Parts: sequence; structure tokens; C-alpha cells
Amino acid sequence: MAPGPFPAPDGDSVFTMLLAHMVAALVAPLLVRWIGRSAFYPLAVVPAASAVWLATFDPRSLGEAPVEVSVPWIPAFGIDLAFRLDTLSWVLGLIATGIGAMVLLYCARYFKDSEPGLGRFAGVLTAFAGAMVGLVLADDVMVIYTFWELTTVFSYLLVGHYQDKQASRRAALNALISTTAGGLAMLVGMLMVAAEAGTLRLSEIVADPMWTEAGPFLITAMVLMLAGATSKSALVPTHFWLPGAMAAPTPVSAYLHAAAMVKAGIYLILRMAPALTHLEVITVVLAVLGAATMLLGGWRALRQTDIKLLLAYGTVSQLGFLAAVTGLATHDAVLAGLAMLIAHALFKAPLFMVVGIIDKRFGTRDLRILSGVGRVAPVLAVIGTLSAASMAAVPPLYGFVAKESIYSALWYAGGWQRLLLIALVAGSVLTVAYSWRFVRGAFGPAPGAPRVAAVRITPLYLLAPALITAASLALIVLTSPLEEMLRAYASVLPETGEGIHLVVIPHLGVPLLASAITLGLGMVLCLIPRPVALLQKAVSPLTWAPERALDVLDAERGFRRILRTVDKLSIVITPLFQRGSLPYTLGTMLVVLLALVAPVALTQSPLPDNLVLFQHPVELIVLPVAALAAIGAARSRRRLRAVFLITVTGYSVAVLFMVAGAPDVATTQVLVETAMTVVLVLVLRRLPLHFSRRPLRIGAWGRWAIAISTALVLCGGALYAADARYREALGTGLIEPAYEIGGGHNVVNVTLVDARVWDTMGEISVLLVVATGVASLIFVTRRERPIARVRDLDASRTSIWRRRADPALPQNALDFDARPDDVAGGNRWRTWLSAGLTLAPERRMVILEVITRIAFPMMMMFSVYLLMAGHNLPGGGFAGGLVAGLALAVRYLAGGRYELTEAAPVQAGFVLGTGMALAVISGVLPLLVGGNVFSQATPVVHVPLLGELHFPTALLFDLGVYLVVVGVMLDFLRSLGAQIDQQQEADVDAR
Repeated sequence: MAPGPFPAPDGDSVFTMLLAHMVAALVAPLLVRWIGRSAFYPLAVVPAASAVWLATFDPRSLGEAPVEVSVPWIPAFGIDLAFRLDTLSWVLGLIATGIGAMVLLYCARYFKDSEPGLGRFAGVLTAFAGAMVGLVLADDVMVIYTFWELTTVFSYLLVGHYQDKQASRRAALNALISTTAGGLAMLVGMLMVAAEAGTLRLSEIVADPMWTEAGPFLITAMVLMLAGATSKSALVPTHFWLPGAMAAPTPVSAYLHAAAMVKAGIYLILRMAPALTHLEVITVVLAVLGAATMLLGGWRALRQTDIKLLLAYGTVSQLGFLAAVTGLATHDAVLAGLAMLIAHALFKAPLFMVVGIIDKRFGTRDLRILSGVGRVAPVLAVIGTLSAASMAAVPPLYGFVAKESIYSALWYAGGWQRLLLIALVAGSVLTVAYSWRFVRGAFGPAPGAPRVAAVRITPLYLLAPALITAASLALIVLTSPLEEMLRAYASVLPETGEGIHLVVIPHLGVPLLASAITLGLGMVLCLIPRPVALLQKAVSPLTWAPERALDVLDAERGFRRILRTVDKLSIVITPLFQRGSLPYTLGTMLVVLLALVAPVALTQSPLPDNLVLFQHPVELIVLPVAALAAIGAARSRRRLRAVFLITVTGYSVAVLFMVAGAPDVATTQVLVETAMTVVLVLVLRRLPLHFSRRPLRIGAWGRWAIAISTALVLCGGALYAADARYREALGTGLIEPAYEIGGGHNVVNVTLVDARVWDTMGEISVLLVVATGVASLIFVTRRERPIARVRDLDASRTSIWRRRADPALPQNALDFDARPDDVAGGNRWRTWLSAGLTLAPERRMVILEVITRIAFPMMMMFSVYLLMAGHNLPGGGFAGGLVAGLALAVRYLAGGRYELTEAAPVQAGFVLGTGMALAVISGVLPLLVGGNVFSQATPVVHVPLLGELHFPTALLFDLGVYLVVVGVMLDFLRSLGAQIDQQQEADVDAR
């Protein structure tokens, strides 16, 4: 096999593969909406193409010279988007992409077009496949952890697909909590070994010589890392979550059990194998856990009557088998473990697909009811029987080749590994027994059950499991080249014993005898199912153990007991700190702050030596005003008065900013304070006029003491922080780079949209979340209501704040319009706003309407000016968006909710989404021309009369900020304004 071409050093092909999965996941819902379940066909092309791309490589050459690609991600912390393709990642990547493509192909026939949430399912499953590929290719530990947790989140969504079923929700939660806890432990362990090795590259960490003299620190780190592996691969004691995951749709089970998340734990063990060779105590622990898991899973599988649950416990057993062998970290054990890993993927995926077909076509998975399926579906029976036989290691199938290699590796290694061989032989006996139980229950006759009716199974439905089974059969004649490929990774490990080979016809010896014993004893168990069932019932803890003992002996019950204990503990502890009182909560936070900072502050000198009392005479006027307004707000009993006094403090701070020479910050402060005042006034309509009066004066004195102490501590901290500066201020050094690199004279704006663009991106994301949260508190039913335009309203029935129960007004006050006199009949009422006629006459203020008519276009023009001028003059997208939002607020205050609709006949969510999309696009576009994320350029356009116009690309990002701010203000006005209007009017009608 000739080595295939690898991507350029920039890693375009690797990133293209991962990006293709992401794009496919994003467009999957649209495809499903467009072409229904057939959307899975084009979606399957993405992992299939990835598998073909991986297949172009020679794993033997990758073993000698792995190919690495890297792009800086967070340079300040040394975190790179680093990927490494070697033999191990090649094998796991090929399994993840190949099986993933087959599962997506299978989904196209498994689901119906009417399946609820099918678009979401398609997107998540495609993303799941991409996350698994990213996991096995990643080399930076932070990138590995990112993909590790992505598989956890996606599996949670897939397992909980049937949201209306309690079993699905519980299984998804069990999987999420168990694997997330293990993942956090793994992250801590990875960071420990990364700190010790001085690198975040896992390949370098594993190859570091520190493992030859590993002490308690490294052993602890390895235990933490393998805690993540054991929880991910469902080893004892976290084995319970995997059988519960069978509540997911069968395609999820086929992918999850064969090629996806549960294989991640085995992959991590294999990846850490070079380090494990020096930690024999860890290998012993893994062997014990693996053997115990194999025995427990096989024993539980024999008790199941649901054939899908039987296979799920079989997966638990096989994962224990794989963990016990690969954890030995020797040349032969890893070679045999990799062979078994491939075998497991090739027999477990078609088995679950067969179960899905049986379930869909015959309506049950109960082996006590299924009877005669093999007669009416012979092709399905052949696929299922061959896969089950490979699982049972029946010669000459590939499952037998892989298991025989494991027996040989353990026997020839000698020592305690022969004891492990005995345990694994016992587990394999159970594997033979439950494999036969599956075949007989799924395809054979069921005593006392009627024979199933004949059904038609289309060839496309059988295509995916048939192709995977054919691949398993093909490996029988490809064992020699496969061994050579797998040995490319195993060769880095120490050799023990006599060396093993993947052969269809093994030599005579103890390993072959062990295989014969496995098959023989397994068939004995198959022939005496009733005595085995009675024995299982007799030894089951459910039969003899007391209730409390079951919490220890049954892992799932113990897990639920832990969750209930945590819930009870939280119920006891939470009221001590969270009483539902905002003053109490805020007071607790401030007291903690005082307790932490005050002791340090008291040890310092009273004031810094270089303290300047004031820099401008205006400060002597503004500061007392701000202080008096703050005290007045704290003492005010009227809510509206308190709001306006708080606004005075905000405007005072803006004046201080202006005096200090920061017009940008001052402008933003004024606009924010104005917008917040409008929002607070709107909220006050649903609150009492007065604050509640406190019965105890001691409470008031306590609050004053906390407030004054906090003010002193914060002011003192600010003074000492300023006095502690030992470097020159950065401001002067930003002036030239702002113009040369960012292309703007306004250093503040250039910093926000260029140098610190990621900070701004996070801030507008928070704004979007806040707007959504506020809207969700107000809108009880749905957020995006239809836009009601004035031309569509019935004027005779629409009148804001003029209810039918109100006393009658003079006719000339009610009969008003804006038509000419010859049409209106002499009526002198006029409307200056588009929706002025929808407002009740007694609620109208003509002077406000006139001012609004004049001010609104000027404010909108000013907002656009601030947006366009912000790169060189005070302004920017944030300030411009606030001005536009305030203009909309003026329209609403003057003309009501219909006037707001006329001013902005668009959904707030659309504006928010458009703004966020523009911000993201401005960051992604530079990648298309070879730049980095958010790279900036300033093209110059020559316009007649106007001359040279500079259009920095940051303007597109600033426009996104502008729209996000406008969307937030529109959302606030719709939710806190128009929606509260309707609620209050409904309250009036109800009286």
C-alpha cells in the first residue's frame, strides 16, 4: 500500500474534514425539512468522504512518521488547535467515520418522515460523528478535552431524543453526570501531567522520560485520567449508564456502542499505553476493573429478554474485555487489543441495526414473543447470525482471530497475566452463551408464541448492516496486512512472551485449547438455560439482600441514592444563603467581600503618598451631587424617585469621564444611563409605588453599615491599586498601532473592534442572552408574536388604554383622524405619528407627538453617524445602537405599541440574529482569503466629490454590534413595554 498524500502543513485537510461535519450538522435540519428522511443520504457522504480520505494513508508509514498539524488557538496559554495522525488515530478515525457513514445511511430507512425532532436528531448525530473524529485526531490536551465533552453533550441529546419518555430523560441524565464527572477528573489529571512535562501535547507527554521514575504525583495524575476513561467506557462502577442508553433510537445505539463515545475511553488507554508500561500498579487496576466488568456484563446479559438490552450488556462486557487487555500496555496485548477493537465495531454495529429492523418491522424486541423471524427474513437472519458468531469468536470469523490473539498474548506473557486469562475465558464463555441467546431469541422459535407475520424489508434497509458484515468477513483473508498495520503502533511498546500473530488457523497450544474450552462451556450454558436462570435468580442481590445493601451492590441504585442525598443536602444548605431576598443575598456577598478585603486594607497605610484630591474644579461640584443623589436613592421610599436619583449618579460619572478626557466612555455612559432609566420606568408599572417599610430600625442601620463599609473598601482598593502601578500606562502606546494596524484615530473604538474584538464578541453574546432572558420572563406563551401593522387593524375596536368600560368622552374627542377637512367633516384632530390614532385621546400628548416627529429622524441619522464615525471620532456601533434604541423608545412613549411596530416592523429576534451573524461573518471572512480570524483591512474607495473614503473591515463587525444593541432595545420595549401594556389592559377588562 503506497502512502497517500497528506495535507499541506497548514492542516487544511484536517480542518476541512472537521468543518465539513460542522456544516453538515448545521444544515441537517434544513435538509430534513426539505427532503425528509432522505436527507441522511447526503449527510452520510461527509463521514464517508472522511473515511476515504483516511484510507489514502499508509498506517505503517504513519507509525514511523506521524503527521502533525497545528494552528495557534490561545497563544497566551500555549493552546493550539493541534492534530496528530498516527496509526492509532488512523484506526479509530476510520472506525468513527466508516461506521458513522453506515449509521447515517441506515437512518434514512429506519425513521419515518413524521418522526418528531428528526431534523435536530440528524444535526446532532452528524455533529457527534465529527466530535469523535476530532477527539481521536486531537493532540493538545485542551482540544482533546473539548472534543471529549462534546461527545458527552451530543450523546446526552441523542439518548434523550424521546423527550416525552421518562426512561429516555433519566438515561440521558445518568450518562451525562457519570461521564462529565469522569471527564473533569481526566482534565485535572491531564493538566497535572502537562505541568510536569512542560507541554500540552499529549504525544510529547506520553514520550517524556518522566514516566520511568514516576512518583505519587504522576500516579495520581494517571489515576485521574483513567477515571475519565473508565467512566466513558462504562467500566465498573459506572457501567450502569450504558445499558440505560438503549432508550435512545437504535441508530444511536449502533453508533454509540460500536464506534463512538464508549470507544473514547479505550482510545485514551491505548494512547497512554507507552506511559502505562512504567506503572504496573495501574495496569493491574485496569485488568481487575476490566475483568470484573466483562464478567458482570456477560452475567447480566444472560438475564435479559429484550434483545437490545441484551446487546447493551454485551457491550459492557466487551468494553471490560478491551480495557483489561489494552491496559496491560505490552506489544502483544496492544496489538491484540487493537484487533479486538476493530472486531467489536464490525460485529456490534450490524447487531444493533438488525435489532432496529426487527423492532420496526415486527413491533417488539422481546425474545419471548419473537418467533420465526429467521424464516420470514432470511437475509436479516444471516446478517445477525454472522455478527453474533463473530462476537462469540466462532472460527474462522474475524472475532475468533482477534480473541485468539488475546489468549495468546496473555498466555505467553506469563506471570499474573495468566490469571487474567482465566477470568477472561470465563467472561468469554458468557459471551458465547448470550450470543446464542440472541440468535435463538431473535430468529428462532419462541415456545408458546405465535409465528410472526411476513413483512417486506427493503434492500436499502439491509444495506448498511450487510456492508459492515461483509467488511468483517473480508478481514478474514486480510489478517496478515492488518497485523502489519496494527504493529506500527504496537511496536513502540515493550515486547513480552514469544510474539503473537493474527491468524485464521492458529497453532496447537494452550491458547487454542482455551478457545475450545470457551466454545464448549458456552454451548453447555446454552443447553441448560433453565438451571442457569434459576442460579442467577438465587444469587441475585434482589433475592436475598436487604434494601440498604442494594444501594451498595446495585450501581444504579447507589448512583440515584447519591443524587437524592445531594438534593437533600442542597435543600438544607441553600436556605442558609439563598432566602429569595435580594437585599439578603446582596448583603451576604458584600459581607464576604468585607471579610476578605478589610483585614488586608487595615494593614496598609491610611492613604497613598501620591494621592491627588482632584484634577479639575468641576469634580468638586459633581462629586457632592453624585453622593447626595446616591444617599437620596437609598433613603427614598418612592421607586420612581429612586430611579431618577440613580440616573443622576450615572450622569455624574459621565461628567467625570468627560472631564478626564474620555468622550467615548462619557457618551456611552450617558446613553446607557438613559436607556436603563427608560427600561426601569417601564418595569415600575408592574411594581408598587413605594418600597416596603422595614419594621426594625436595626435592620436599616445594618444595611447602612454594610453599604458605607463596602464603599470605603472599594474606594480604598481602587486607590491602592492605582498606587501599585509599576509599569507605564498602555494608552499612549496604543495611539500609533491603532492608526497603523487598525486604520483608525479613535483608540477606544479600534481597541474594541480590533485588538480586543473577542471581548466585544463575548459582550454582545451576553447582551443577546440577556434580551432572551428578559423576554422569557415577560412572554408567557410565545416570544415572537405576529407584527400588527396599523393598516391591518380595526380602528373601531383598537384603542390603547381606552377600554370599553371607561366612562364616555365627548364625541369630538373620539372622532379624530388625519384626513383633509373636506373628508373629515371639519374635525380638527390630527395625528403626527403613524399609529397615533390607536392611542386613546386622553392618553395623547400632541406636543410629544410633534417633538417625536421632528426628533426621531434626527436621532436615527445621529445613530448612523456615530456608527460610521466611530473609527476615527467618538462613537461606534454600541453608542449608535443605543441612540437608535432610544429613538425607538421615544416613538413608543409618544404613540404606544402600535407606533413602535410602525417604527420597527420586524421581530427583535431577527435583528439580534442578524447582528450576531454579521459579527461572526466579519471574523470568518478573513479565513477565506488566507488571513486569521478577525483580521482587519482598510480598503480605500475613491468617490467623486467626496474623495478618498476609508472602509475598515471592522465596520462590518461594528454594524453587527449596532444591530445587536438595537435588537436588545427593541426586545426590551416589546417585552417590558408593549407586552406589559396588554397585560395591564387585560387586568382592567377583568375588573
